[in-house]
Amino acid sequence: MPEAAQPESIDVVGRFDAEQEIPERMRADVRLLGALLGQVLRESGSPGLFEDVERLRLATIHAYTDETDLAFSAAASIADELTVARADEVARAFTAYFHLVNLAEEHQRVRALREREGGASRNPADSVRSAYAQLSSELGEEAALERLQGMRFHPVFTAHPTEARRRAVSASIRRLADLLDEHDDPKGEPQRARIERSMLEEIDTLWRTAPLRAEKPSPVDEVRSIMAVFDETLYTAIPAVYRRIDDVLRGERSGDAAPLVHPFVRIGTWVGGDRDGNPFVTSGVTKQAAAIASEHILLGLERTAARVGRTLTLDATSTPPSDALLALWRRLRSADEEAAAEIAKRSPNEPHRRVLLLLSRRITATRTRDADLAYRDPEELLADLRVLQDSLVRANAPRQAYGHLQQFIWQVETFGFHLAELEVRQHSAVHAKVLGEIEAGGPLSEQAEEVLQVVRTIAQIQQRYGPRAAGRYIVSFTRSADDLAAVHRLARAAVGPDGTPPVLDVVPLFETFADLQAAPQILAEIVEHPEFAARLEATGRRLEVMLGYSDSSKDVGPVAATLALYEAQRRIATWAHEQDIVLTLFHGRGGALGRGGGPANSAILAQPPHSVDGRFKLTEQGEVIFARYGGTDIAMRHIDQVAAAVLLASAPSIETRNEEAATRFAEVAATMDATSRERFFSLVKAPGFAPWFATVTPMEEIGLLALGSRPARRGLSVESLEDLRAIPWVFSWTQARINLTGWFGLGSALEAVGDEALLQEAYRDWPLFRTMVDNVAMGLAKADQRIARHYLALGDREDLAGLVLEEMDRTRDWVLRITGGGELLTNKPVLQRAVKMRSPYVDALSLLQLRALRALREAPDGVPADPELQRLLLLSVSGVAAGLQNTG
Repeated sequence: MPEAAQPESIDVVGRFDAEQEIPERMRADVRLLGALLGQVLRESGSPGLFEDVERLRLATIHAYTDETDLAFSAAASIADELTVARADEVARAFTAYFHLVNLAEEHQRVRALREREGGASRNPADSVRSAYAQLSSELGEEAALERLQGMRFHPVFTAHPTEARRRAVSASIRRLADLLDEHDDPKGEPQRARIERSMLEEIDTLWRTAPLRAEKPSPVDEVRSIMAVFDETLYTAIPAVYRRIDDVLRGERSGDAAPLVHPFVRIGTWVGGDRDGNPFVTSGVTKQAAAIASEHILLGLERTAARVGRTLTLDATSTPPSDALLALWRRLRSADEEAAAEIAKRSPNEPHRRVLLLLSRRITATRTRDADLAYRDPEELLADLRVLQDSLVRANAPRQAYGHLQQFIWQVETFGFHLAELEVRQHSAVHAKVLGEIEAGGPLSEQAEEVLQVVRTIAQIQQRYGPRAAGRYIVSFTRSADDLAAVHRLARAAVGPDGTPPVLDVVPLFETFADLQAAPQILAEIVEHPEFAARLEATGRRLEVMLGYSDSSKDVGPVAATLALYEAQRRIATWAHEQDIVLTLFHGRGGALGRGGGPANSAILAQPPHSVDGRFKLTEQGEVIFARYGGTDIAMRHIDQVAAAVLLASAPSIETRNEEAATRFAEVAATMDATSRERFFSLVKAPGFAPWFATVTPMEEIGLLALGSRPARRGLSVESLEDLRAIPWVFSWTQARINLTGWFGLGSALEAVGDEALLQEAYRDWPLFRTMVDNVAMGLAKADQRIARHYLALGDREDLAGLVLEEMDRTRDWVLRITGGGELLTNKPVLQRAVKMRSPYVDALSLLQLRALRALREAPDGVPADPELQRLLLLSVSGVAAGLQNTG
């Protein structure tokens, strides 16, 4: 790979590498991993594979730096000349290389975070520490502390099918990450040869592991996959974030006094609960998902209780127990006499240790469903832990009270006995159909019985794991108040006239442009509904509203959708403020820019006044979950960044800035909205657009990739895009190196405004506009017009291809004029470096994908697709996803 360039190509490769300005230690990591991969390709690949990989690699680097048609054609001809079998191996080699580069880049981020923690720059601008300082200066410390203690960050993990790599591949990369960490340790110098030998073995395993899943994962497979993030990262990372923030607030007294920070992270999940369009998610799956999550958290809690318990070797003479602790010990002993006697024997005169070890046994009993010892709910466990903590404080042992024991309490408060709050989602049309069957009075269909059984399952989960374990019911495509009231009608039907429905928070999901506009009126109607009004009163007038980024963008284009979402948030927030409702907006953001992706913290700081108010909830999916939460250091940094933005979003200075900017640039927004929508419709509403789109992108083939359990479509043909899910819509354009869903229409919108100075002013002073333009710059930087032309040529529609390419040129030109600099992302050098470093290697995979796609498209009608070509295409899809680091 990089270090193995042939002599005649060293100038090109050397110049390309030098231009990337890669930190030296990261460059060394890439060089090492690339060299080991090269060795594996020579030893384990077929004869001549390494040389073919090098030929294509050097040619794409040359084409990337040369930019002439001749250089590009030379690279394309190499891809076309390979046999299908060899192209398959070459695609796998480049995909493996991307996994290693991504690993090196992540390792560099972790290295930089650790160095900063130990150095002078421990107070970055986008940290809770800085946000709290700014809020204190604006509102006073008392008000700032109140807002901090009331803050809530609620990521919701979804099973949307966007993680292209297999779990086995992810596990291999994790093991490599551990070895790279070990390799970094100066104390490991004598072990360097052993470590590199282990890395070589692991990369060889990575190479020999089939890169594509043989079958789509089941919903239960998806549940088990997401558990790895909880087990390996979040269980320890979240309390560590609380501790770090409390260190800031308490200073030297941190760990010696009651913490000022309250646990503010809540984890949600749709995995095993989201049945909108997924027939494989049944009530049985939902029940199993809850059981798996509970098993994981209870195992974690019992181990933590036992570990912390073993450290509390505090003698009763030096640390006398409180009366309440002695009473707790007597209750625990009478319920579990044999174990209590054994623990008392091993812990003579150590009352605090004895109690916590018996509490560990009660947690075990809760997991194994031993009714005699099991806890009723997590609140009962927390009550016991607070008795223990209070006894330690009274005995003048605050460090033991607020050290590891406090971290354990934070874990119980954050995760309960359920780990993640399981949310159910279903389409409004399904509810209407089932209610129609019920009202007709005849026998119910299988679908209707299943919908009713879901409600009963929610009740069972609440009874087993507590009301927090499940209860949010999201209604996708909410178009009226009746769509929301329908859920309560179904709940009553499910339990019968004598039954008690589960506690339900019914959450509307407004997705299309029209639904976003109608949202405030729908909300005003539904809060008058008896069940909604009763739930509002029970929760202190709390209401959750979900906004869909994906479908609104597919509906009216990315620019109009961004502006419509802002306006919807503004109107909903204003209404809630007037009604004295504590609003939480739930942002249905995807990983890709066309689905509301991009940096979450900058998006939060661009929201309308009162739309955040210390509460932020969003969906996290696919590759984004593992990128943000797959490692402890990065997860902690991400949570810190988001929490800082959530805290700061309601600062008077931020709210005033956003409100004034929205008013000042209202005419600019109106012009952009109308023009971008018109431009978007001229493309997607053109006759024959849908089949053309399916031809020029690998949309149909993506459906063959075993990404997730959910179907890619809601049963449509390629004659219509109405029911195409937003994920394959985005994924397909990304694979074609066009990224149309993130930028199309912005160039025309900016040109319609026309005033370059005014737009530069908007970029400087209007956060929403700046975020939009920066995200578009990122999407365009990952696109490649030369490759895009070849995809678009597959469709034999020069009018549509010309429209796309013309808008791409126009958008790129206007973005550069507004942001300044001769290149995209000049103002974001780290991101620019990452894109540039990968681009020529992504190009190699795109050329292989084009070769396969072209052959599949040219096959005669009625002839079955060549399975070898299909496999090559799917391998390249996985590789491009790894290289671009986003899919849907």
